Amino acid sequence: MHFISNAPVDNRPYGHQPYLKNEDFHNYSPNISRRNSTVSGTFHLNHNHNHHHSEDIFINEFRVLTNNSADEAREPFICEQLTDWKKSSDYTHTQKDEFPVDHNCVTEQCKRIIINISGLRFETQLRTLNRLPNTLLGDPEKREKYWDPRMREFFFDRHRPTFQAILYYYQSGGRLKRPLEVPIDIFINELHFYEIGNNTIDEFRRTEGCIVEHEVVLKPSNRIQLKLFEVMEYPESSVCAKIVAVLSIIFILVSVTTFCVETLPHFTGKDCKNQTVVVNGTASVIRVPNYTEPLFITESCCMVWFVFEMIIRFAVCPSKKAFLKNIINWIDVIAIVPYFIFLAITLVTGSCSTSNKTGGLSVLRVLRVVRILKLSKHSEGLKILGKTLRTSIRELTMFLMFLGIATVIFSGAVFYAETAQETGQFSSIPDTFWWAIVSMTTVGYGDYVPTGAIGKCLGGMCVLSGVLAIALPVPVIVANFNNYYRQYTGRGYGSV
Repeated sequence: MHFISNAPVDNRPYGHQPYLKNEDFHNYSPNISRRNSTVSGTFHLNHNHNHHHSEDIFINEFRVLTNNSADEAREPFICEQLTDWKKSSDYTHTQKDEFPVDHNCVTEQCKRIIINISGLRFETQLRTLNRLPNTLLGDPEKREKYWDPRMREFFFDRHRPTFQAILYYYQSGGRLKRPLEVPIDIFINELHFYEIGNNTIDEFRRTEGCIVEHEVVLKPSNRIQLKLFEVMEYPESSVCAKIVAVLSIIFILVSVTTFCVETLPHFTGKDCKNQTVVVNGTASVIRVPNYTEPLFITESCCMVWFVFEMIIRFAVCPSKKAFLKNIINWIDVIAIVPYFIFLAITLVTGSCSTSNKTGGLSVLRVLRVVRILKLSKHSEGLKILGKTLRTSIRELTMFLMFLGIATVIFSGAVFYAETAQETGQFSSIPDTFWWAIVSMTTVGYGDYVPTGAIGKCLGGMCVLSGVLAIALPVPVIVANFNNYYRQYTGRGYGSV
């Protein structure tokens, strides 16, 4: 049944109407749908199930809508329309199923609060913050410290653009997204301030490409052991620790210098001396170790310091297992063992033969130089380099695999291409490996070169493939180095 009215109809969509007076407010009630005609407005009684209005509200809205002309004769029509609506199934269904219980804002915690971030106000509901009770804003006691009773708002003198992501973290239930205009170090500092949580911050670091490491440092419980442990392991802990660190660096440099100087022609053979020995009345001259030689004394003093340092560090370390797993400690062992091996051989044989410096024993002497890697303990740059190589093991392995496969392929191809050449320089495929490696790494010594046209073409392809093999993993390694560098210097990431 339709009801005709001469009331003016506003056809503009919702949100574009002008400000409504109180008497006109119900003209836009969702309980009554409106249809326009060219002459007058036609109205339909249609109770909307999405708006749970009671019968009285419905009657009032319909009465206001149809009484614009103040014609009381229309009252019977209202009653007739209401009776028809009550008899319909919509009314019965709405009465039984769709009228909710009364809403309690206190129990639902839907109270709105204002958060002022350095003058920029954000408005949210209390229950949104209470979703994360372990954070600064989610804990009532913690956020109460920032309550401004005069302005009736929470005030934080913090970075404003960052708080958009912080508030969204509460609204989304744990999704953290950094705004593009906010630097990473500032964003991480704000996360720490709002106590978002270490797990969430670490996950954000990994997402941003920052390498996260949490080293659990065990310290001795004994006071004396703790003091010695800090002196030996943490040079910045005290003045005494700095002195020990300087002495360690000096001994390392002196030992490496001695290793290099003893190979000079002027010092060749100085470690041995001639000694006359009388056997059965016959005098003979033999070569015996010269323990008074300055280089030997210098090396022995350095060894005394290294052994003393290693014994003290092992004695005061809280975990012997962790000590043995540390690669720096094994570098110390590798650098110390050759000295004692040569000393034992010399004492047992009683001779000073130059054959000890050749063959397999010469490799042990070379191991003495690895102690220069101990400087990484006192150099942040070497620490960054070591961590970068350790993190980039996968990329380095991939590079070696590429290099190995390409070496075998191009070595075989060039060998068979150069077999027909009279001036060919490659005698076998393993002999061609050296040429392939130096070509792919763009070193190119020129000791072996292909002479044929096909061999030269293959050589060019070998060089290009080597450039690609090197270029592919290098950006990842450089990115890892930059991440560690920013982490240690604080020029892009917060401290771990």
